[in-house]
Amino acid sequence: MKILLKNARVFDRTDFHLEDVFVSEGIISSPAGRRPDVVFALDGLYVFPGLTDVHVHLREPGFSYKETIKSGTAAAARGGFTTVLAMPNLSPPPDGKAGLDAELSEIARGALVRVLPYGTITKGSRGEELADFGDMPEAVAFSDDGHGTPPAILETAMKRVRKLGKIICSHCEDVTLRGGDHIAAGSPYAIKLMIPGISNESEYLQLERELALAEKTGCPYHVCHVSCRESVELIRHAKSRGLDVTCETAPHYFTLDYTDITTDDGRFKMNPPLRSPRDREAIIEGICDGTIDMIATDHAPHSAEEKSRGLLGSAMGVAGLETAFAVSYTALVRTGLISLHRLVELMSLSPAQRFKTGARWGEGAPADLAVFDLDSCYTVNPDDFLSMGKSTPFAGRRVFGECVLTICGGKIVYRKDGL
Repeated sequence: MKILLKNARVFDRTDFHLEDVFVSEGIISSPAGRRPDVVFALDGLYVFPGLTDVHVHLREPGFSYKETIKSGTAAAARGGFTTVLAMPNLSPPPDGKAGLDAELSEIARGALVRVLPYGTITKGSRGEELADFGDMPEAVAFSDDGHGTPPAILETAMKRVRKLGKIICSHCEDVTLRGGDHIAAGSPYAIKLMIPGISNESEYLQLERELALAEKTGCPYHVCHVSCRESVELIRHAKSRGLDVTCETAPHYFTLDYTDITTDDGRFKMNPPLRSPRDREAIIEGICDGTIDMIATDHAPHSAEEKSRGLLGSAMGVAGLETAFAVSYTALVRTGLISLHRLVELMSLSPAQRFKTGARWGEGAPADLAVFDLDSCYTVNPDDFLSMGKSTPFAGRRVFGECVLTICGGKIVYRKDGL
């Protein structure tokens, strides 16, 4: 299909230019003298390189009652994402060729956008025996997300993964230091419920140990879902010493904190938990000064029943693909904290570069792009989600920035009604 995006504000490295974009045979081309099959009159709407989310739980194979490849990638497309990296918390787990092939089969059958799978670091993510890294060349990186990896096992993993030219992505959590199982330590609601809270130490002390291993082994290292002040400081210091380390945070960690938990509602339960206002401010500072490299969603859908049991009984995790850009744009760009260019870097360019997804931008590049109406203001309504996961802490929030069209590989994978 040949597609003409007419009169668009098109992203480049220095500015946004009002111009036409032509897509032909899956490639961004010059519109000169070309005849399109379909024309979108965008009237100054913004065209970005397709967003990349490096932390998504698509739940299939094994947990299709929570999400499927098809529903999760439909949600991704609606959010402006053309590439997502799928976490390995699956059954069977992608800890060798058989497990990864099972996932790749599901991806081939159902994916609407590009899905790149993680392999596990250890067999079954149990932290005991290393996964078969060499048998999983299709794995974009390796992670035991949801589980911390014992230091001795992780050191050996880092040495092997470095030889493969890939990345270790770590869920930094020492469960022996956790202290609680539900919400953050010190939060007013934890005090009200008279339950122990999850400590910052369980994140940052594990991170401190793993940064030392990354320095020792030289393995490229990526930190998942950074949530606390001490972690930001450790990563900032590691970067100043030249370590090959990157990190992500999620929108709920820079827009919410534990003072926002005022009801016994499972939509505020995720791991890591919402932390203190001071931690939230440190995350924002890390975004602004470049310590934090990218914004990911940690999209972790669950069934309605699993999220209906309040803070004590609900499963950890929230849906995020359909709210990430709007929440980030509203909180960071419209407030003047960062530029629109910086947000595109955080949600598209930086993750694509770090994980070598092949994404490029400009004439001659694959046609992976998203069109946003930045003036569109709306209220987040989970009932409208394409994801099967409806639990979000942003339900009822007014946001700006709506994706109206997503093109992946030259194919229209999302189009808002009426465009």
